Amino acid sequence: MRKIFLFLMMSALLSAQRTELVELKQNIKDKKGTTKSITFIDSRPDKEIGTVIYNKETVDIKFANEDLKNHIENWFQDDNKTKGNNDIVILLEELKVGNIERENKNSIGKTKIKLSSFIKRNDKYYFLNRINNVFTSEPKLTPNVPKNIANNISSSISGLIKESYTSLPIADAIPESELMNYENYLNKKIQAYNTTELKEGVYKDFKSFYTQKPEFGYYTEKNKKGFVLRVKYRDEIVSNENVFGYVEGGKAYKLTPVGYLEMTKDDKGFFVVATKGELYGVNTSGGNGVMIGAMAGGIVGALIGAAIDSGSPARRPSNTDTSEMPNVYLDSLTGKYIFD
Repeated sequence: MRKIFLFLMMSALLSAQRTELVELKQNIKDKKGTTKSITFIDSRPDKEIGTVIYNKETVDIKFANEDLKNHIENWFQDDNKTKGNNDIVILLEELKVGNIERENKNSIGKTKIKLSSFIKRNDKYYFLNRINNVFTSEPKLTPNVPKNIANNISSSISGLIKESYTSLPIADAIPESELMNYENYLNKKIQAYNTTELKEGVYKDFKSFYTQKPEFGYYTEKNKKGFVLRVKYRDEIVSNENVFGYVEGGKAYKLTPVGYLEMTKDDKGFFVVATKGELYGVNTSGGNGVMIGAMAGGIVGALIGAAIDSGSPARRPSNTDTSEMPNVYLDSLTGKYIFD
């Protein structure tokens, strides 16, 4: 009898667990009418998103409609009466939520998402864009952490779909048999990741860096201490918005709001040693992590370039202790920062 009572008590507690729904209802209209269809593939091994602790309560995060394939494909059809010729494929590879525990403080909500898009042509797939990141929700800065997480997941999915309408393929064709292994397939073809010696010069964007095509006639101008002050083309100063970084003496350097930081490569790819605040020049501890995760690399570059051009951030002092700073990797296909 006692066992039955305990079982009923546990069942009641579980059934009383709060649920926060991820609703996909933003407008995803293709304003140029170039897209014919969206095919959604959910390749997650575990379809459960997970739970977060908020105000000492366990909250389960779920999609409002768990038949994601039909829901997302119909969502596109409902919002797009004018059709084009492009077939877009959205691949959901990972989506998990949880908490980051902190001593003597409320835990932070954490969401890991990996979502990619492709265009399909003649039974082959061409990579367009992806979100591959972690974003956080700080209780002190976010009124409702579970709702913030749900909204950020929804915004990530709708945002990537809308970006994909106008994104251009940035890599080689992927045969259908390699679609689930696309990252390894493409990484083997990226010159910057497979060469033993990087080409010297200035690179205007991540694509030119990974294809190892430095800009002709561009060069760095330094001060007496050897710090790079600016990039020039002939005698004209090149805006930082149009600079990704440079390679000199066999080493690669990435433009950031705290100056040019060395990019090191290991078996996981290229990384810089820095904090999130240094890399974005803003306070990123609140609920805006999804903005960082979803934002296209070019837009991020423009914001960073504008910040540097305005003179707002200071160059990182040469004696800065970086021993406790994380290795922040660059997404091998987009150049976006990946935060753990």
